[in-house]
Amino acid sequence: MEKIRIYYVVLICGLLLSCKDSGEIPNEIVGQQVAEKIISTAELKRSLEEKGFQTFDYIDEKTKDTLLMQQYFMAFLKSGPNRSKSKAEADSLQALHLAHLGRMYKEGFADISGPFGDNGEIRGITIYNVPTQKMADSLANMDPLVKAGMLVIEIHPWWAAKGFMLR
Repeated sequence: MEKIRIYYVVLICGLLLSCKDSGEIPNEIVGQQVAEKIISTAELKRSLEEKGFQTFDYIDEKTKDTLLMQQYFMAFLKSGPNRSKSKAEADSLQALHLAHLGRMYKEGFADISGPFGDNGEIRGITIYNVPTQKMADSLANMDPLVKAGMLVIEIHPWWAAKGFMLR
């Protein structure tokens, strides 16, 4: 089984590297759920819609490729009304906050999280990969820093093409 996993990882890396110059990712990767199982874009779309996700097809005018767009939810973590905590309490809450975000990622509810570097009112973002804004809001409000009033959440629907990565 380990040899099969290594084969798929090498195969996927090779496909990604072959697309490096064009910035395009082949349909074989767009439909990827996990390294062991590659599914078609149509199957992925059907699966997402069965789970309640919003999707639509977008035709890239330049390449004529059909991209599968999925609705995600971007949570802005903003400064809350209760920012004054002792260092020990703030450090403890920060550790719990990071554990919460790690759990959201591990369980597949969030795809990426991170702080902003400008020390402004918007402290960071999390992109939730869930079917509804209500679910994203519920998960975001479970954050210990939100519960403590150090952060407040503002959530917006956000669309992105399946299979594209940050670069």
